[in-house]
Amino acid sequence: MTTAPTVRRKENTVPNRNRRGIAAFVLALATAVAGCSSATNAGPPPGSVTAPGADALNGKGEVTVNFWHAMSGTNGETLRKLVDQFNQQHAGTIKVNLNYKGQYDTALAAYKNSSPQQRPDLMQMYDIGTRYMIDSKTIVPMQSFIDVDHYDVSDIQPNIAGYYTVDNKLYSMPFNTSMPLLYLNREAFAKAGLDPGKPPATLDEITADARKIKATSGETVRYGFGATLYGWFVEQWNAIANQTVCDSENGRTGRAGKATLATGTTIKLLRWWQQMVNEGLAMKLDSNTDNGDNAFSSGTVAIGLESTGSLGQFTKGAAAAKNPFTVSTGFFPKVNATDTGGPIIGGASLWTINSGDAARERASWELVKFLAGKQTQVAWHTSTGYFPISKAALREPADQQWVAQKPQFATAIRQLEATKLTPATQGCSVGVMPDIRKDVEQALQAAVLQGQDAKQALTDAENKAAKQIADYNAKLGG
Repeated sequence: MTTAPTVRRKENTVPNRNRRGIAAFVLALATAVAGCSSATNAGPPPGSVTAPGADALNGKGEVTVNFWHAMSGTNGETLRKLVDQFNQQHAGTIKVNLNYKGQYDTALAAYKNSSPQQRPDLMQMYDIGTRYMIDSKTIVPMQSFIDVDHYDVSDIQPNIAGYYTVDNKLYSMPFNTSMPLLYLNREAFAKAGLDPGKPPATLDEITADARKIKATSGETVRYGFGATLYGWFVEQWNAIANQTVCDSENGRTGRAGKATLATGTTIKLLRWWQQMVNEGLAMKLDSNTDNGDNAFSSGTVAIGLESTGSLGQFTKGAAAAKNPFTVSTGFFPKVNATDTGGPIIGGASLWTINSGDAARERASWELVKFLAGKQTQVAWHTSTGYFPISKAALREPADQQWVAQKPQFATAIRQLEATKLTPATQGCSVGVMPDIRKDVEQALQAAVLQGQDAKQALTDAENKAAKQIADYNAKLGG
């Protein structure tokens, strides 16, 4: 094997500050990769991309940055406030224009369909779009800017940086990060004689608790359990079982060529879900996350699954429900009690686009640094509920006060800290991961909603994924 190509850097006048962070970052990520890929499997080819230094802005006047994003509602409003703050700080030098491109899938499609002239300068892309963005060869890797500036990355949560790291290079800057949690209705648990402070930790414990809740006289919830048939959840269960979904160590030591979906873990999971529905313990839900979220926040189900990003919505919904209740959280449940892995982070990251305009590329990096900074991450975390990428942000008084008022979020902090960074918990890096996730959701629906054999449904999904990966790699010549 050959080492990944080195991205060439331009000389610049930025002082050599914060050198200590680079070594710390490399050490933190050393366990994330067990080998090296061929040059053809890396991102941009050697010498094709250079990160401009701070001098790229000299004499350029006000440089415009077009930023495409996928944040709506409260998240979008918060992003707007942060960008306004950045624009005020850089008046006359940098002006950022925000452009909402719809939800993640829509934003990815918009990027794929854009010409070089139409592309943004900065792109927010969801986690499973990572490999596509690398393979598109349209980006300037964040690692290139990090190297040029000797930028200190030791404050970034290692598990979060690990997802966006391939071949020991941080290709994009994590931004809005979520983690999966188990949510429960405290009052429903208490009525059933269960301890809300001890959430179910396995599928078997969910079944046992759901049976007690169903048997409780006068209980207003209709089902003990209910969750969206969401492909992301299946990825979590495999990671918690310490199993990679894709070969080549989840695409981290080479280009992935296969996805294994019909594993013992996922077959057991789907059969469990089928049994829960057949017993009337689980609500039949589809792959629309809005339906799953509403089932929990309305008090229809006592146990649900969602990301940390839903905490605010759930607590508000629970307070306004016909039968108001209190929300508690737990670690994402294991399929087997002996599982030793941990969950995969979700959310999205920021990508600087290779426009050929050094001033715009540098201005985009200045915005990235601002959004990744400690104080910005405190504001982002406490306004949206997304997990801060900055370790220092969690130590800030304003952030600690927010967590104290929302103790449910402390579960996510403990869960992240307890998760070891491995290829399994990094998640699968393959260019068609959005399609594979949909294949899994079709298998979930076929098994849970239509009663198809779990192994067959997953095998069908695996066969679809194999063709999608082969077609994708063939187009790349890989």
